[in-house]
Amino acid sequence: MATLQFPGQTGFYKGKVRDVYTINNSLLVMVASNRISAFDVILPRPIPYKGQVLNQIAAYMLQATTDICPNWYLGSPAPQVSIGKKCVPFRIEMVVRGNLTGHAWRTYQAGIRSLCGIPLPDGLRENDYFPHPIITPSTKADEGHDEDISKAEIIRQGLATTEEWDILERYALLLFERGKQIAAKRGLILVDTKYEFGKLGDTICLMDEIHTPDSSRYFYADGFDQKQTTGEKQQQLSKEFVREWLIANGFMGKEGQIVPEMSDEWVNTISKRYIELYEQVIGEPFVPSDIGDDVMTGWVNKALQSYTTT
Repeated sequence: MATLQFPGQTGFYKGKVRDVYTINNSLLVMVASNRISAFDVILPRPIPYKGQVLNQIAAYMLQATTDICPNWYLGSPAPQVSIGKKCVPFRIEMVVRGNLTGHAWRTYQAGIRSLCGIPLPDGLRENDYFPHPIITPSTKADEGHDEDISKAEIIRQGLATTEEWDILERYALLLFERGKQIAAKRGLILVDTKYEFGKLGDTICLMDEIHTPDSSRYFYADGFDQKQTTGEKQQQLSKEFVREWLIANGFMGKEGQIVPEMSDEWVNTISKRYIELYEQVIGEPFVPSDIGDDVMTGWVNKALQSYTTT
């Protein structure tokens, strides 16, 4: 994806997945690329329609949660683009977990019974529900790996005050509950997810994407209990299958490891899985868009005019 230019542009940041343009130091144009990352490494090949999937799920979910907390989102002038208010970000990610899966399971399997200062009960199996959802925050790194961090350490380091943490915690748990309700209507279980927050003046706002396959993990509800009883692998919709493929091919983002080659077939498989998740979560057919950068830029410019003149 080419680097674009917009009127009033005052900044540009290229993230692992998104290109973020700052407009007049007050608005953000967030372009979801087809890049895919895992273990904090950008993989060598883009995934067709992945950016559109991420952007459209996030837009749907942000609009479905405005009664819970304020958010940055203003609108999506193009399938891969969202425009919103620029906030001052908290340098932490609020990771909410309903089940013992992924990183939490790998930690638990290693015999550790505490995660981010949260005690974990004995006797759990992979994918079991926690007694109640837990928050396991991580630091937000511009480069390299995010690191687990406890509530106490967040407050000690000044990443959030006690009062701010209480609001972040409340918002995160309410958003997770809403996400689970939306997922349940579609025959899915929202297993875990992450939220990012910032401040607009004195107001704490939800930022970035929510409840997408890059930020969340979903299981199919049908057959979940039976699979837990028999020890079968759960059927899931998330990016975890990409991580599992990398691990099976000897890559976990560690120094000296080489990203395995991605075949055309594998790239297309990943694309289909993202589209499947979109259709499952949103409940509507996915309509692929192949607009070029010129058309996208024109639509964004028109939207920016309306936001900067109102």
